[in-house]
Amino acid sequence: MPDNIFHKNTEKALDLLLNSSRITAFTGAGISVESGIPPFRGEGGLWAKYNPEILEIGYFLKNPEESWRIIKEIFYDFFGSAKPNKAHFVLAELEEMGILHSIITQNIDNLHHDAGSREVYEFHGNSRDLVCTGCGEKELTQNVDLLVLPPRCKKCDAVLKPDFVFFGEPIPETANLKAWSEVANSDLFLIIGTSGEIMPASLIPMEAKKRGKKIIEVNISPSNFTNEITDAFLKGKATVVMDSFLKEIKRSC
Repeated sequence: MPDNIFHKNTEKALDLLLNSSRITAFTGAGISVESGIPPFRGEGGLWAKYNPEILEIGYFLKNPEESWRIIKEIFYDFFGSAKPNKAHFVLAELEEMGILHSIITQNIDNLHHDAGSREVYEFHGNSRDLVCTGCGEKELTQNVDLLVLPPRCKKCDAVLKPDFVFFGEPIPETANLKAWSEVANSDLFLIIGTSGEIMPASLIPMEAKKRGKKIIEVNISPSNFTNEITDAFLKGKATVVMDSFLKEIKRSC
């Protein structure tokens, strides 16, 4: 994208942001790529290496030990060492400044929390907790020995599963309600690092646009949202774009 177009888009995005009273960020896998977490889909995605069947709830319940071996490798051995990047910290700072109201994230990596964001709606759950498939009791992952697989509930001895959404499971009720509340109440959505391919999460920005909300998008390439609902498109890595955008915001405030 030529520099003059990028700057025009930045000016437009800044104008939209400064004239909004309630802003919600909507984040996907792309915001965490620079923290070393690969996306699930596409070239270099996790499903090119692993069989996504391990995250089908029916398969997991029938084959918990096999599924847990891969789950531990991906989400706890590998993802567990990831740290928030500049884009995560910028969102936390925008919240601290009173500019950003909340974050709806499709990610389960906990990096928004680690960066200091407080109002985070985890649409697909999180890897921070484990939930019992028997009694529903929750346990912090850090308090469970994952060297013994599958991990089991201390209360009823049923298998524990990560508290994120498996294929075949519903969206967590509280996160779902809060996300749709932002569709009604926010007047601007800041989309960062999502392709817009995952249902039903992708319906959130789409419905926001139908209701007249403004959309700023940060992405390395056009997404399913770009030509359909985006008002200002900022092309580039989330860390670079958000750092630059924050500086512009501070200059204008």
